[in-house]
Amino acid sequence: MRYGQAHRSYEGPGSGTRGVLAAFALAGCGALLAAGCAPAGAAGAGPGASPPRAAPTASAGGPSGSPSGSPAAAPPPAKGSVTVTGEIAKGLESPWGVAPLPGGDLLVASRDKGTISRVSPATGAVTPIGEVPGVAPGGEGGLLGLALSPSFASDKMVYAYFTTESDNRIARMRYDEHRDPGQQLGAPDTVFRGIPKGLIHNGGRIAFGPDRMLYAGTGETGDTGLAQDRRSLGGKILRMTPDGQPVHGNPEADSVVYSYGHRNVQGLAWDKDKRLWASEFGQNTWDELNLIEPGGNYGWPEAEGKAGKPGLRDPVAVWKTDEASPSGIAWAQGSVWMAGLKGERLWRIPLAGPDPVAEPEAFLTGEYGRLRTVVALGGDRLLLVTSETDGRGSPEAGDDRILTLTVR
Repeated sequence: MRYGQAHRSYEGPGSGTRGVLAAFALAGCGALLAAGCAPAGAAGAGPGASPPRAAPTASAGGPSGSPSGSPAAAPPPAKGSVTVTGEIAKGLESPWGVAPLPGGDLLVASRDKGTISRVSPATGAVTPIGEVPGVAPGGEGGLLGLALSPSFASDKMVYAYFTTESDNRIARMRYDEHRDPGQQLGAPDTVFRGIPKGLIHNGGRIAFGPDRMLYAGTGETGDTGLAQDRRSLGGKILRMTPDGQPVHGNPEADSVVYSYGHRNVQGLAWDKDKRLWASEFGQNTWDELNLIEPGGNYGWPEAEGKAGKPGLRDPVAVWKTDEASPSGIAWAQGSVWMAGLKGERLWRIPLAGPDPVAEPEAFLTGEYGRLRTVVALGGDRLLLVTSETDGRGSPEAGDDRILTLTVR
């Protein structure tokens, strides 16, 4: 087991094995809460309790809240399971973003070294493919999220979110696997710049959505006022074209801002009906899992957790900060799976549409230390990346690792 320290207002040091406390909301106070759902602020409302969420709405062009029309599937079971089936890499330094390649290999970013390596699950070999120029690691900043172009088969473009001396930005580089190791990345083409940077709260997760647009989660760098300032790129989820331009149908014309009022977004994932989910670091009280709606205000710094305030969107699930400190998320088997840094555990949040069907479950508590990234491989398979070498863990021999999981 691994043990860490107490209070944090950022990514936080590891906490080891702790008691589990998770609060969740069911829209409309459905059958699971039929015998005791109190209005927000009413006597008897428990910690994190919130009123029913408004019905989802979507702007033109956005995938969130736009069910595909597929037949309703049976909800996942209330209780799930996780089996660690293997370890495909070890000895990694500050791994952060992961991008699966066609054929099964992985590209893995090192936050502090500013390099990208190719990992072979078949052999465990880790081969550097190149360094991203301009990365200025420090605190929680450095080389963070990775994503492959939707047209990777033809353009071979790898996108990276990283911290420079002046900002956080997104660039793309052509990957040529036929060149010598360490020299396989082309010159970076900056597609988006000017995201605020700081020692903390740099966000950093990027992903291409079902609409083939590029999404990025950003942080407010510790300057809480940025989250509510719609002119700022800090404390937001951004949506842009692969060339870094605003998307027609975004909440505001000529703006890449998709949602706001965020503290530090490090997890983005879509469910089978193309709803966008995001994980969010709280400050001292509540970490969050949010269902993202275009133009939604998620409350920070006016609210942390479930506030029930008009005009603010409450989270779907919340955790005490020493039980989560959530980073990456993935959707598989009807559930969102969320990696916990300080919480040192993998959370399962089973969903029926936009609503939880049971309390979140914790797995692997304290077994592998801080957990950074979760990647869905299809079906019941996940990848899980540890984060013990990020300066806040207690690394042991072999850290950091990439594990394979089978989940239910």
